[in-house]
Amino acid sequence: MSRKYVSLVVLMFLCFHASITEGQQAIYEDPNQPIERRIKDLLGKMNLEEKVGQMTQIERTNATADAMKSYFIGSVLSGGGSAPKVNATPKEWMDMVNGLQQAALSTRLGIPMIYGIDAVHGHNNVANATIFPHNVGLGVTRDPQLVMQIGGVTALEVRATGIHYAFAPCLAVCRDPRWGRCYESYSEDHTIVQQLTTLIDGLQGIPPGDMKGMPYVHGKTKVAGCSKHYVGDGGTVNGINENNTIVDDSTLYGIHMPAYVNSIAKSIATVMASYSSVNGVKMHANKQLLTDHLKGKLGFQGFVISDWQGIDRITSPPHSNYTYSIQASVTAGVDMIMVPYEYKEFINGLIDLVKKNVIPMSRIDDAVTRILRVKFATGLFEYPLGDYSLVNEVGSQTHRELARRAVRKSLVLLKNGKPGNPTLLPLPKITGKILVTGTHANNLGYQCGGWTIEWQGVSGNNWTAGTTILEAVKKTVDKKTKVVYKMNPSKDYPEKTNLDFAIVVVGEVPYAETRGDSTNLTIPDPGPHIIENICKNTKCVVVLISGRPVVIEPYLDKIDALVAAWLPGSEGQGVADVLFGDFGFTGKLARTWFKRVDQLPMNVGDPSYDPLFPFGFGLETQPTSQTTDTVKLEL
Repeated sequence: MSRKYVSLVVLMFLCFHASITEGQQAIYEDPNQPIERRIKDLLGKMNLEEKVGQMTQIERTNATADAMKSYFIGSVLSGGGSAPKVNATPKEWMDMVNGLQQAALSTRLGIPMIYGIDAVHGHNNVANATIFPHNVGLGVTRDPQLVMQIGGVTALEVRATGIHYAFAPCLAVCRDPRWGRCYESYSEDHTIVQQLTTLIDGLQGIPPGDMKGMPYVHGKTKVAGCSKHYVGDGGTVNGINENNTIVDDSTLYGIHMPAYVNSIAKSIATVMASYSSVNGVKMHANKQLLTDHLKGKLGFQGFVISDWQGIDRITSPPHSNYTYSIQASVTAGVDMIMVPYEYKEFINGLIDLVKKNVIPMSRIDDAVTRILRVKFATGLFEYPLGDYSLVNEVGSQTHRELARRAVRKSLVLLKNGKPGNPTLLPLPKITGKILVTGTHANNLGYQCGGWTIEWQGVSGNNWTAGTTILEAVKKTVDKKTKVVYKMNPSKDYPEKTNLDFAIVVVGEVPYAETRGDSTNLTIPDPGPHIIENICKNTKCVVVLISGRPVVIEPYLDKIDALVAAWLPGSEGQGVADVLFGDFGFTGKLARTWFKRVDQLPMNVGDPSYDPLFPFGFGLETQPTSQTTDTVKLEL
């Protein structure tokens, strides 16, 4: 037999085999196969470049179709305020995400990308979405069922924009209100934080049983969640953001760790590493806590993601030795890196470290296995593209009613009447003239706080849909009652005007992360001046809009009634509902309210505990009419 004939036979066999193979469905593409078998099959087909691409998360602003295809990008995110355009509609969001997904699916193996976003009090990056109270207010409710419903609504609105992954919940136990992220924490008490991990049940769905640390996401209206920021982010020295948490084992594992145990039991899909350090070791490079404890002892089977440029900050100054940062973070156990911009440098650097045997292929395979596990669990291989039938769910009236209920339950009544005088609340709906005043009375952006539309939040009423407290008061009172609004009245206004009472709404201006760190925790001007001016000669209720307790003791004697409203979100009607007695005050402080900043940090259970208002404090009122505080949802 000639060589030419043998070659022809071999060629014919190969072509025949290729045609048969081409017609067969790969194991990883078969939804009837067990997830672990699908992962093994797909991983075996991937080259190093494809694996490293899966470990890379980039910002949407540089996520072109060409980048997705050429670098096999595994994940894209929107940073705070990053949208397809100003006031983008849900459809425009979905168009963008689906377009990037089509690019990912066009690669050799067709591995879908997963798109992540900070949906931390509703789908807060998206115009006209439902904005819930920040966690500092939800902690007050101590209502796991309510928080689960909020998670369900958030997941649905996130999916309604084509997005599959929410960077929530924040499980920080904020031990010092000087920290700029304290409003992202439910409480200084880890037991409340643990109770409210039910947000995960709402975001991802309730697992059918013990998943043994495996991720679980139930269907096309749920999202992959992310417990953050692991671990000890709320315990840094002096509350300084991204600083060092100096703790003994009993504090670390008894206060800061427990909620992560709960979240793993709830099959959380991902965990985000904290910028901060534990006893001098950067969490992004902490192998003992990321790999040995989280993945080993706790049995977490999802993936660990870095924070924004988190690996860069392993070194000081950041990015000064990026090769080391890549090596230290990946070796420590970070699986996906939120790069977010210089992705070529990261990809080339990681590939080079693997080829030089600095990072073993086994570590890469472990990271990619975890990432693929979440993608399979989320159903991305079966349903990679967003469902346009969901777009009208964003900001629906039913969702807003739930947010309004959450506002009602998050309010804390700290004072109701001066000594020897009758109580002021609830306020009458029928009266002569009411003054509504203050920097926050008619400012939806201030009412929502940071992480709303923009990373640092916004000011004004033109950014998203909602109801300001001023609008809510006007809708609530009788038609005969005159409501006057002056943001900062003149000094003689209260004296020359016949007012029945005033509602003073003041507080902090929006902030996020380090920009929120404060050493004095005072109410910004002209807030204190407005309190002094109005409450001197007029019965007044002061409504504080803040992400944490602030200095209030110097003004307390002048105030008739004081309400901590935290950062209530888009539904200001919930504040008026309780002020005017349609519902009663029920909230109890989930944070200690200090007298002076020099007392901090001060938490319930401390030996020297001398607060202005103790943890758990909250006066109650009865509703003036019979009302049931429930909202029916099908999630």
